[in-house]
Amino acid sequence: MPTDPIRDVAYCETLNRELVCALGCTEPIAVAYAAALASQTLCGEPEHMDVACSGNIIKNVKSVTVPNSGGMRGIEAAAVLGAVGGDAKSALEVLESVDDAARARANELLVDPSYCNVSLVEGVPNLYIKVTATYGSHVAVVEIIDHHTNVTCHTLDGIPVCGKSAGECAACAERVVAERASVSAEAPMTVESIIDFIENGDIDAAREAVERQIELNGAISAEGLAHSWGAEVGRTLLGARAADVACRARARAAAGSDARMNGCALPVVIVCGSGNQGITCALPVMEYAEFLRCDHERLVRAVMLSDLIAVHVKSYIGALSAFCGAICAACGAGAAITWLCGGTREQIGATVSNTLGNVGGIVCDGAKASCAAKISAAVDAAILGHDMAMQGRGFRAGEGLIQDTVEQTIASMGYVGRVGMKDADVEILNIMIGKTQVEC
Repeated sequence: MPTDPIRDVAYCETLNRELVCALGCTEPIAVAYAAALASQTLCGEPEHMDVACSGNIIKNVKSVTVPNSGGMRGIEAAAVLGAVGGDAKSALEVLESVDDAARARANELLVDPSYCNVSLVEGVPNLYIKVTATYGSHVAVVEIIDHHTNVTCHTLDGIPVCGKSAGECAACAERVVAERASVSAEAPMTVESIIDFIENGDIDAAREAVERQIELNGAISAEGLAHSWGAEVGRTLLGARAADVACRARARAAAGSDARMNGCALPVVIVCGSGNQGITCALPVMEYAEFLRCDHERLVRAVMLSDLIAVHVKSYIGALSAFCGAICAACGAGAAITWLCGGTREQIGATVSNTLGNVGGIVCDGAKASCAAKISAAVDAAILGHDMAMQGRGFRAGEGLIQDTVEQTIASMGYVGRVGMKDADVEILNIMIGKTQVEC
């Protein structure tokens, strides 16, 4: 089959845009990035900060360890550490430069509960952060919406730092979105077109990004297996059934999350804005490629397949929701495993549908140690979906949310995650912050 240059460019651009490095969980890192940018704008340590966040940001920062912080947790810790020791130029690796002096200063400032005020903002996108920092008579504001480094407002004393008016900045952002939408319209993403790209396309423009994903995410998985991090889900799995390739695939993915959710300072390559999803897309595929003795080129293409399937499934849901994103990544991993094993296109699609039909309802109750267990469960479901598909078995249309085609099933599950689980998202947050007291 001949290559499709428009599709190849669009899919490589998608991979390069998605596969970026991040140090730690992306939600606290985004808060730290906004605070670091505000502090940099003030040209001095803020005397006070207000951090306004959407419920999903609060949910995902509440229980996770801020990387390079010495064990700190929470929005206040992420914001203060970013302000006093972060390097905004490093974006999602903003806290890589934090040293002992910055950690000590952050601890001093956090003793005063009024130094950094955190508030919940309703009626905003699921991913929303606004940092207002003051220094003397000056006020810096940094606002992030929809994507972890998508700065939609950056002002000093009400004047845009970029030198453009707010209207010009908005027009620029809208133009970028329109250009991306135009490319997507010319090369719409489906499971079938993704397989075409992996098997026949020119992948060279995205090769470096995927190579980095394999290297960095493999390294944090090895760290999670070598040392005690969090609940040690990966080490538990490997200790129980190390001879089983399916269990090793689950263990390697879970171990990366064990380390990442509990403060490991190693960087990861993210997918769909999430390091856990970047890990889940790569590690099970790497384990099966090693088991099957695949060459490196086939491994790279398989990980690309996994990443793109994850992006495709997640695109129906949005950046943050009550739907656990590890499911989307596991769909990608399962599809890639089926492809590595020589499965047909119908079997690859069936793997995705079988996975969604099994664990499509796992809820996200924030970033924390148990994310590793959810990753293990999602990968387990994906491998079961793969095994069923390879044996000609699968869930039938009309059973729950399973539809006639894999594309319809993806869309139906996406609708539930984006629309149907909105109320669940609110109630999960209310329980987590103590607003709702559940009676036993």
